[in-house]
Parts: sequence; C-alpha cells; structure tokens
Amino acid sequence: MRVLIPGMAGHVARRLALELHEAGHQVVGIDPRPWADRPRGIPLYQLDLRKRAAEDVFRTVRPEVVIHLGTMSALSASGDERYRINLGGTQAVFAHSQTYGAKQVIFVGRHTFYGAGPDTPLYHTEDEPPQALAHFPELSDLVAADLYAQTALWRFPELCTTILRVCYTLGPSGHGTLANFVRGKRVPTVMGFDPLFQFLHEDDAADAIVRAVEKRPRGVFNVAGPQPLPLSFVIREARRTALPIPEPLLAFVMGRRGLPTLPRGALEHIKYPIVIDASRFQAITGFKPHYDEIETIRAFTHAFPGK
Repeated sequence: MRVLIPGMAGHVARRLALELHEAGHQVVGIDPRPWADRPRGIPLYQLDLRKRAAEDVFRTVRPEVVIHLGTMSALSASGDERYRINLGGTQAVFAHSQTYGAKQVIFVGRHTFYGAGPDTPLYHTEDEPPQALAHFPELSDLVAADLYAQTALWRFPELCTTILRVCYTLGPSGHGTLANFVRGKRVPTVMGFDPLFQFLHEDDAADAIVRAVEKRPRGVFNVAGPQPLPLSFVIREARRTALPIPEPLLAFVMGRRGLPTLPRGALEHIKYPIVIDASRFQAITGFKPHYDEIETIRAFTHAFPGK
C-alpha cells in the first residue's frame, strides 16, 4: 500500500514509518525538517506542506493512505505561524488527498482538544465539543485543525476519514508536551492540585496509528493507553522532585531556574485532568498497549535521568 506521511520527521512519525515500511508498505514523507538516519527505502521530501511542490508529491505518489502528523503544538512559535501550519496544512492535506484519489486520511490530533477546567467531565467521549479555549487560546489552532478534519466526514463521503485524538506520549525520545514538562530535575505543580495525567508510550502511539490503517475506522476516536496517574506519582516515578507553588506566583516563575516555560492558559492543564474514554477505538481496532504506565515512565527516565 502507498502511504504518505506529512510530518514524518517527528519522533512518533518515524516509528510509524519504520513499522509500516517493515510491514511491506511503500512509505513516503513530507516534512521541512530532516531525518538524519532515515532508511534509504523511505523517501522524505523536505517541503512546506502548503506549497505547490508538496501537491506535486501527492500527484506523483498517488497515496492510498495519508497519515497527517504535520501539525505542531510547540508554543515557542508565534500564533500566526501555528495557524498557518496547523490549519493551512490540514486544509492542504484533505484537498490533495481528495484530488489525487486517496482512500483514507488519518488526522492525528491531541486529547487536549477537550480542554481542562473545573467544570469539565472527568472522562471525555468523542461527542464532546472543545471547552476552556477562553482560558487557553494557544490551543485554538489545533482545535481548528481538528474541527476542519471533521468536516471531511460529510464533505468527502467517498474518503475514509479517521480522526485520532491521542493522549500525551512519553518515551525515550524525550519529545512531547508531557516529556518537556517533566524533563527538569524539579517539576512545578499548582499548590493544592494533583490532576490525573493520561499518557501512552511512543511505540504504542505508532502502533495505534498502524491499527487505524489496518482497520480503517471512519469517524472520531480517542486513543489512550494505560490507566491515568496523579501528576505527583508521575513526577516521583520519573525520579524528579515536585515543587508546589501557589497559583498566583506560578506564572511568574515558569521558565526560570530550570523550570519549564508554560503560557498562562496551560496552567489549567496542571490543575485539572483531561482523561479520555478510549474504549470505542479499542473495541473497533483491537488496540492494546504493549507498555503499562510504569514501563512507559521508566523508558523516559532511563533516557533522561532526573537525578
């Protein structure tokens, strides 16, 4: 099968590409970033997904499956840049996929779509709308990309559209929102709060996407792994030290003295949980994680010892 992966230089995407390549699929990638140790049998076009040259790749490859991993969540980039990449890139993916005869498009989103707040449900199902964007506007571009992908379900009925909302990933690459937050020796927390955190090993995230290729489910699906754990337990198991800070002071100390940098809106995400119900995806695809929550944390800790 011909598989095109926008965003293939990302760490989960690399694992996915290798797994699909080893299974005998023809895998091609688009990403402006390099992949230094990429196998020679996996072409990577270093292109901006929104440019004409990227459309030429779709025209030449004629992919049967497109797995869109080309969105970004890095808050170091400007809001305008994230919007151009996340929403503009997603629009390009669906337009080219429909034009050049793809059979399935998999949009890989984030479980943070649902938002965190004191009034949100503990377990989120796929039917719920995004919430708490007023407190965390930096999420709006990713939410917009997710909502745009949903429109393909009715705009392109001939296209099998699969939208995956994947929980935080963690593992030996040390990349991702949760990994960046707990990488330092001291991890800030909001005094008086200890939310549940849900995460998945990087390899299991790649395996879940492979299952979506094999089973071709149509619709929106939450993807998660082991049971969620309190943030304090994750910090302790990762051999870090929790640093409880009163909420009025937290925004002023973030990014200083080795602490991670977070926008004000992200503070809600270390106060309140975002836990998703992933039973629908598991029932349809048979997906089961290979790593439990402790093994996942230890894979990260082995690569990035905190003490």
